[in-house]
Amino acid sequence: MQRQLTTIAMDLATLWYLTIGTLVVATAMTLWERQAHAQRSLELGIWAAAYGVFTLGCFLAMYRNLLPGIAGPALTNVVMVLGYAMVLQGVLALDGKGLRLTLLAGFLVLLGLAWFVGGAGMGSAFWNHIGALPIAVICALTALALFRSGAAKGLRSRPLAIIVFACHSLTYAARAFVVPVAVSHYGDGVLPVVAKMTMYEAVLFTVAMPMSLIALVREEERAQLLSHARTDFLTGLYNRQGFFELGPERLHSPGRSGSHTLLACDLDHFKAINDTYGHDAGDQVLILFAHVASETAGPDAMAARLGGEEFAILLPGMARKDAHEVGQVIARRFAEAAARSDGLAIAATVSVGLAESQAGNADLGTLLAAADRALYKAKLLGRNRIEIAEPVGTAAAA
Repeated sequence: MQRQLTTIAMDLATLWYLTIGTLVVATAMTLWERQAHAQRSLELGIWAAAYGVFTLGCFLAMYRNLLPGIAGPALTNVVMVLGYAMVLQGVLALDGKGLRLTLLAGFLVLLGLAWFVGGAGMGSAFWNHIGALPIAVICALTALALFRSGAAKGLRSRPLAIIVFACHSLTYAARAFVVPVAVSHYGDGVLPVVAKMTMYEAVLFTVAMPMSLIALVREEERAQLLSHARTDFLTGLYNRQGFFELGPERLHSPGRSGSHTLLACDLDHFKAINDTYGHDAGDQVLILFAHVASETAGPDAMAARLGGEEFAILLPGMARKDAHEVGQVIARRFAEAAARSDGLAIAATVSVGLAESQAGNADLGTLLAAADRALYKAKLLGRNRIEIAEPVGTAAAA
C-alpha cells in the first residue's frame, strides 16, 4: 500500500512539472503572439500574465506543506483563482469590458479569510472540494463571455474555446459536488485517483486554453484583413472584389427566391466636379452618394463602389417595381443633399440602370452587364434618369 501511494505521489509530481512546463511554453507563445497582434496586445498580455500566475500557483501547490498550517493550501487556491479571473478579464477585454478590480480584490480577500476560518478544521474538504467551486464558476463565466462576445462572433475557433472552458468548469464542479458523494460511499481511497485525473485534465487544459485563445486572435485578424481587402477605403462600401466574392452568396442564400434586381449607378459629370471644385470635393460627393445609397437601400441590400464614380446596389428578393422606386429615392435624396447650401452646395446627379432577374438563379455578372447596358442608355438619353433593362433569365425561367 505504501509503495502504491509513493508511486501515485511520484506520478502526481511528474504531472505537476508537466503542467508547469506547458504553462511556461504557453506564456512564451502568448508573449510572442503579442508582438504580432498590436490590436490585441492588452488581451494577450493579460493572458500571458495569467499563465505566469498559474505557474506560481503550481509551485505553491507542490510545496504547500512547507508553509505552516492552512497557509499553503489557502495561498495556492487564492493564487489559482486569481489566474482564472485574469483569463476571464482578458476574454471580457475582447469586447472592451472587464471585471471591477475592487470587487475582484474583495473576493480574493474573502476567499482567503474563508480558508483561514473554515479551512483550519476542514483542510481536506477545502482542498479537495470547496476550493474547486470558485474555479468552476469563473470558468463557466469565461465560457459564457465567449458565447456572448461580439468580437468573437462568427469565428470558427470560438466554439472550441467555449468547449475548453466549459469542460474545465465541469471538471471542477464535479470535484465540488460529485467527488464528496463518491468519498462518502467508497472512502478516502477515491481522492488519489481524483487528484491524478484532475492533473491529467489540467495538462490538457493548459495546452488547449492558450491554443484556443491565440486561435481567436489570429482568426479575428485574418477576418479583419479579408474585410479590408473587400472594402473601399474612401466610402466604406464593398469594393469590386468584395462585390463579386460576396454578391453570389446574397443571391443564393436560404430564403432568397423570386426576382432579384441590381442598380448600376454612375455619377453624372463627375470629372467636371473634380475639375471645378477639386478632388477633395469630389471625394465628399462620392462619400455622400455612398451614404445615401446604403441608407436608402436598407440592410438587406449590398452596395459597392466598383471603381471611380461607378456604384452597384444589389437588391436580393426585390422586384423591379420596388427597385425602381428605391432608385428614384436614391437619386432624389442624393441631388438634394449635394445641392444644400449648408453642405456641399454642388449640383450633382446620378444616372441609374436597373436590371431584374426573373429566373430565381441569377448570375451576378450577367445581371450587372444588363444593368450597365441600361445605365449606358440612361446616359445617352441625357443623364439624371433611370432606365430599365430587359428582364434577365426570362427564357431560362420559361
